[in-house]
Amino acid sequence: MTAEAVQIILVEDDDGHATLIEKNLRRAGFTNKFLRLKDGQEALDYFKVNGACPDDTCCLVLLDINMPRVDGVEVLRRMKADPITAKTPVIMLTTTDDPREVERCYQLGCNVYVTKPVEYESFLEAIKRLGLFLQVVKLPPNAPEKA
Repeated sequence: MTAEAVQIILVEDDDGHATLIEKNLRRAGFTNKFLRLKDGQEALDYFKVNGACPDDTCCLVLLDINMPRVDGVEVLRRMKADPITAKTPVIMLTTTDDPREVERCYQLGCNVYVTKPVEYESFLEAIKRLGLFLQVVKLPPNAPEKA
């Protein structure tokens, strides 16, 4: 799976953070398709209708924790419990740095946990590094194994 074939699904309720994330991933050289979902319920609805990703493309989810309606931890739990979305890589991208929350997310199956720094320049640098990381990471196909 080439890096360009990966669609980024950004689940982020803060419009400013969402804009900064996409803009700075693009500055880091990321040219992938982006889909923005504004809260956890919207994400769950999307995956229920579309499965792991439409058109057999590979998707990667950037998931915030603190969101209205359904939080990111619950979205992660449901995604990893569903055979259709279980293989979809999930990167928790959140301001929450509580060690118990980090541990909980890894136990539920997140692939990477990144804390968004509160300070603007540090936040931009973290997103740039994430973009560089995403360019070299290899992702599994999202389709569930056929019996």
